[in-house]
Amino acid sequence: MLREIVFDTETTGLDPKTGDKLVEIGALELINHIPTGRTYHQYINPMRDVPEEVVKIHGLSNDFLKNYPKFSEIAEDFLSFVGDDGVMVAHNATFDMNFVNYELKHGGFETLEKHKVIDTLEIAKSKFPGARNNLDALCHRYNIDNSKRTKHGALLDAELLSEVYLELLGGVEPSMNLSSAQKKSEEKIENITRQVRPKRTFSLSPEELQIHDDFLAQKIKNPLWLKE
Repeated sequence: MLREIVFDTETTGLDPKTGDKLVEIGALELINHIPTGRTYHQYINPMRDVPEEVVKIHGLSNDFLKNYPKFSEIAEDFLSFVGDDGVMVAHNATFDMNFVNYELKHGGFETLEKHKVIDTLEIAKSKFPGARNNLDALCHRYNIDNSKRTKHGALLDAELLSEVYLELLGGVEPSMNLSSAQKKSEEKIENITRQVRPKRTFSLSPEELQIHDDFLAQKIKNPLWLKE
């Protein structure tokens, strides 16, 4: 069984080493590439200011975040959701993993293993070299509805990314995506009763058999069925 955690984060900036913090984590579970419906979502109080230019990207202001828990208070719940067998999947995974592991390490928690990470951005770059491969561009390429993505949001982005990820892998097996109408149609076809006519036999006279043999002798030289 392959268990994957598709996740996304929102932050106060670009680098945890310069004091930037997580403000949101969104994640969902896939089993053998199929969403199970299990999700994790949490807003986080960064205990610092959120720059105005960053608020314009994700819409999470200090006033909105001030009553949410600190990362150290939600870390165990997040790690429990990931579990020991979870393979992490993210777009530009280095960015998200750096923030999560920095927060875990400085909170005294065990960090996530970097070798158990799949970067969908790297997959997209290998499939579409030179093309735009951000999440919006990939949604457009695969006809995935991202109309609700007016701002960045961790859980919504994780949900969109899970659809993009499956497309990057080659798409969902058609047999797994049959509509109820298609299934009913197949069942109807399987249940059709056809009238089978009785077997008919024909007997040839000695004259007709001789005519047939003469025809073969005249028209077909060295027939295969007479060769040893």
